[in-house]
This record gives sequence, C-alpha cells and structure tokens, in this order.
Amino acid sequence: MSFPRFFSMLVAVPASLALGCAAPPASEAPPMSEPAPEERAESFAPLFDGESFEGWEGNLDFFRIEDGAVVGGRLDDEIPRNEFLCTTEEYSDFELRLQARTSREDANGGIQIRSHRIPNESEVVGYQVDIGLLGGETPINIWGALYDEARRREMLAVADQDELAKVIRLDDWNDYVIRAQGKHTGIWINGYQTVDYTEADPDIELTGIICLQIHAGPPAEIRYRNLEIRKPGGSGS
Repeated sequence: MSFPRFFSMLVAVPASLALGCAAPPASEAPPMSEPAPEERAESFAPLFDGESFEGWEGNLDFFRIEDGAVVGGRLDDEIPRNEFLCTTEEYSDFELRLQARTSREDANGGIQIRSHRIPNESEVVGYQVDIGLLGGETPINIWGALYDEARRREMLAVADQDELAKVIRLDDWNDYVIRAQGKHTGIWINGYQTVDYTEADPDIELTGIICLQIHAGPPAEIRYRNLEIRKPGGSGS
C-alpha cells in the first residue's frame, strides 16, 4: 500500500466497511469449501519451497531466505520504495494459506493477489491483503484488510478493530487464509474472518500474480513462510 492513504483512509472507506466487512449479495457463489484433513496434503501444493526463489521474481536486494521463510526488507537502513517478490505464474480462483510476522508493530507490507507488474517500475497494481498498523493519534490495525494497490488506492474492507485485537499476534506468526473465487474475496487471520468482499466493478481484473510486499519506510522486516495454494477442484499450483 502507499503512504498517501494514511491521510485519506478514513474518508475513502465507506461507512459500512470502516468497522467491518462487505457482505456479498445472496446470488454470489460461496467461498470454496474446506478440504477434509485427509484430502489437504493432496489438494494443496507449496507456492514457496523454503529453499530457493524458483517460480518467483523480484529485487533480491530486499528479499532473502532465512530458516525456510521469505524475509522482505532490512533492519540496517531505510527501505526507499515499495518492493515486491512475485510469482511468475498467474492465478485466478484459488485458496492461499501462509504465515506472516513483522519485526515491529508498525511495519507495513502485504500479500498481493490477482495483481500485475507496472512496466519499468517496482510497483504492482491489484488487490493487497494487508499486514501492519497505520500510524497516527489513533493507529488503525490493518492486518487482514483488503486494499486496492496502485489502482483505486483505497481500502475496500477493514476488519472490526475490537474483534481483530482479540486474535492478532503482533509478536508472533499469524495464519492467513485467502480465498478468491469469481468476484468474491474472503480473508481469515488466525481463524477469524476479517474480510468478506464482493467486487462491484466489472472492469477489475480477476487474474494475476501473487506477490509479497515490504513497504517503503523505516527499517523493517516482514517474514512469510509455509505458503501453499490450491485451485478449484483440489489441484495445487
């Protein structure tokens, strides 16, 4: 996400989303069903192998692998611009699971889905599943929020702050589940659903790459691990 939204977020988010999630219309298809435990090992495929960047591309000055996790950012200097590590494959409908943690509470990053690289720039455009806190007199917890990166540049849905505070682990790993199906996006953190969003704009792209972000700003790191994905019908990547 981009820093200018720090100042526009409260007016950009519709009142119905400011403290909760956007519910899909009754005609919208439900999220993909949860696989039975015995099916899970077969239906999910690793998106990151924990050892190499095979299947990924990005600026490796800002991404490295440590203890089986992708580490975005650095602690010894500022991060001059948004950086993204992206898949070389595109995805449309899928369920993505991963774990994420930050080096400090106000570190900022996210998981891009259905996104695209902007030619000759480090930026990408598309949906971002957020990580972090927005600063200010009253910090806003945006873990599990849905933002439209470099496109509409606004929050599309933000979790209920009180409920999110009960489940978020600011100094530990957090479990993400992201389901994209048609125009519907569902997001869960540590078992709590933060977003239930249905896209109303028929021109929004619903196929694209998946990326891991470290945001421009003060020294910070965000770690991502145990990334796995499945497509409709139980197939992996």
